[in-house]
Parts: sequence; structure tokens; C-alpha cells
Amino acid sequence: MLSESTAERLIAHALAQGADFAEVYVERTKNRNLRLLDLEVQEATSGIERGAGIRLFFGTQVVYAYTNDLSEANLLEVTDTLARLKGGGGRVDARGAGGLDFRKTAPAGRHAPERPFEARDKRWRIERLAEADAAARVGPEIKKVQIYLLERDQEILVVNSEGVWNTDRRVRTRYMVTAIAENEQGMQTGFAGPGLSVGLELFDLEPPAEHGRAAGEQARTLLGARPAPAGPMPVVIGNAFGGVIFHEALGHLLETTSVARKTSVLTDKLGEQIASNAVTYVDDGTLPHAWGSSEYDDEGAPTERTVLIEKGVLKSYMVDRWGSLMTGYRPTGSGRRQDYTFAPTSRMRNTFIEAGDASIESLFEGIEFGLYAKKMGGGQVKPGSGEYNFAVQEGYVIRNGRVEEPVKGAMLVGKGPESIQRIVAVAADRKNAPGMCGSLSGSIPVEVGQPHLLISEIVVGGEG
Repeated sequence: MLSESTAERLIAHALAQGADFAEVYVERTKNRNLRLLDLEVQEATSGIERGAGIRLFFGTQVVYAYTNDLSEANLLEVTDTLARLKGGGGRVDARGAGGLDFRKTAPAGRHAPERPFEARDKRWRIERLAEADAAARVGPEIKKVQIYLLERDQEILVVNSEGVWNTDRRVRTRYMVTAIAENEQGMQTGFAGPGLSVGLELFDLEPPAEHGRAAGEQARTLLGARPAPAGPMPVVIGNAFGGVIFHEALGHLLETTSVARKTSVLTDKLGEQIASNAVTYVDDGTLPHAWGSSEYDDEGAPTERTVLIEKGVLKSYMVDRWGSLMTGYRPTGSGRRQDYTFAPTSRMRNTFIEAGDASIESLFEGIEFGLYAKKMGGGQVKPGSGEYNFAVQEGYVIRNGRVEEPVKGAMLVGKGPESIQRIVAVAADRKNAPGMCGSLSGSIPVEVGQPHLLISEIVVGGEG
């Protein structure tokens, strides 16, 4: 994607213009999208994106620009433009004179796909997605089924003035099933959306019929649901995508994107007890084939398993290069970006609460009246404080320790740093689920996760 000689001249030129650190990020990405409505093709697109981003550090001041013209002349011109933003004409030292020795490391292939996208045609894809469509039609109430298939094959190269030369390939596949149910009581939707860092083997690892049925059953269940109760009460949150609350209302507070600017309420809290003893919170970019995994981050650093909170004690933040310069904390391979049009910032990868030792049944025991948030939906978070409100996609009343009638329209309202202190029991059934996370460096694939867990009290918003 970029010759070694060109990379060396770019970096040498940047350093000669006074930069303390120079980085070049090159990307080539193939995208394929297929959308079906009741098995009729509504969209079938494919494309290739190719470009580069150049980032220069002048102390802790950073400038960034991107281009899709990868000629050496243009890349040198972009570098000149960036240097002029900071005055240019800086020192010329030994590095600026050239002779950079790149350290090339081959990826371990931990996330390599087994079945490439080219192995099957569009007809095969439609046949497999038809399995989800058929399974979603669990009754006459299911009126429509919509399915998206997303395929992405991204190759990157990161080189910098510290001699890093790292390449990575990220292949990701995801399909999303939305079932729409309708009767005299109204309309409801159900959703399932598995995704992994794999190729077309996703269809074998995550059978379409299983996820189609889940979406259809959820939509049909919600048709008969009553309005959710309101007020503070104990809440059991389901596993997998239940972890979205702590991703949004806690995880972002642990990124140096906010910590370094002191806009997070968890700034300068290392070593302090910030959660209950039942909580160990991890961000892990090394999980094989996980949706948010990669060999290297978008700054060329190896990804790792970072324990953020251990038995309630804050152990680490998620740290990128700029965050490390600002705080002095060790980088954790957390620099990520949507594509070459964004500069990297500290971001989550696969973030989850570790499994505990409680049984699922024990979480419900002793609850006279509460809410079982079996599946979570989207929500809003106030940056810095972690105040949140999240919709419960599928919920049930808990009455005298038993899960009873389904409810709809429930919202969970609270603050992430407070809610994590109120987790009193964690089950052993941890599961992760894929999603997309938006922040300063764009929209990126992440996993959220947790086991079933009990929070002693959350304010529930509802009309019941």
C-alpha cells in the first residue's frame, strides 16, 4: 500500500519540519451491503475505499490530514501543509536526515477468516438469509421481515517515526434481522443481529434460523405486553447486549479521550474502590474473532486485554498515544478510528463485566417487585458524568421472585458510576454482543457484554 522508501521520506520530511513524532496510516477497505425486505432485494452495493492519513505531534499538540491520493508528491505536500500549521522550519536532527529502521512484525493471524467473501455468490447469501426470514414468521402476527447483511474487509498499514511498521487485516461480517408484528393492539418489532470478525463462516457459527426465530418471538411477545411500571426498584439485567449500559455510561468515562481532559468523573481515581466487589470490568481487543478485535490498533500498537476494574477497584484506563502523553499512563493499544478520514482516539474494543459465581435463579430470589430487563435497546448518556437513560427492548415484571408478564416502554435512568456500585450479584453466564460505537474518531465495531446481574435499585420510567 506504501513503499518503504516513500514512508521513510515522508517521516524524515515531517521531522525535518519540526515534528516530534510522525505517523502515516494507509487503508484499503472493501464493503458489501445487501438488504432484503420479505426476501425482495432492496439494496445490493459494493465498493472500495482507499486513502491515507498523516498525523504530526508537536509536543502534545496534534495536527492531522487525510487524502485519497497516495502519490509520494501529494503525501509530501500534505505533510508540508500540516507542518505549516505549527510554523514549520523546525530542527533537523539525525532522524530528520533519514536512515529510519522500520521494525516489521507479521500479524499472528488470530482473527483470520476461514471462508472469504468471494467463495459464494449473492444467490447463496439470499438462500441463507431466507432461513432467518422463514424462522422469524412465528405466527400470523409477523407482517414483515427485514434483513441487512454487512461485509467488510479492511487492510491497514501504520508506520511512524519510532520505527513501527505494522499491517493488519480486519474481516467482519454481520447480519441483522428485524421482525415487525402487528395486530389490533398495535405494532411491535423484534431484533437480532449477530456479528463476528470472520468471513462467511458466520452463517454456520450463528445459524440464521436461530436468530430469525428470536427476532420473531420477541416482536410477538411485545404485542401483548402491558405498560411498564415506574419508580425506583431492583432490576435484573440480561446478559450479552445488557452490557450496553456500562459501555456507554461507564466505559467512555475510562477512555483517556475524556480522562486526559479531566471531563470524566473518574479522572484521577486509579486505585480507588469505584464499584462493588462483584464487578471486574475488562476491555479486551485480543478475543479471537470478536467483533471489536484486531491484531493491532489504529496507531500500530498491539492490542491487549486491559483489566479496567478488578473487584471494584479501578486498575487502568484505556490509553492511546495522545492520552499517554497527557497523563503519563501506559498505552493500552486502544487507539481506534472509523477509517483514514479520522485521527485515532482512545476507544473501547470488546468491553464486558466478567462472570461471577451466582446462579441466575438466585438473582430473582427475594425481589418482591422489580423489573427483568431481558434485552436492552438504545439510549442517551451525558458525557463526563455518565448519566443515562436506556430503553428496555424486552422486559418483564418480577413479582415475589418470579418472572411474570411482559411489559413495554420501560426506561432505565441513572448514573453509570453509581449503578456499578449497586451491582450486588453477578451470574456466570457471560455473553458478548456486537454493536457500533460513535465518538470523536467515528463509528467503530465494538462488543459489549456481561452475565445476568442484579442491581439493587434503578429508577424505571414507564407508564404503568
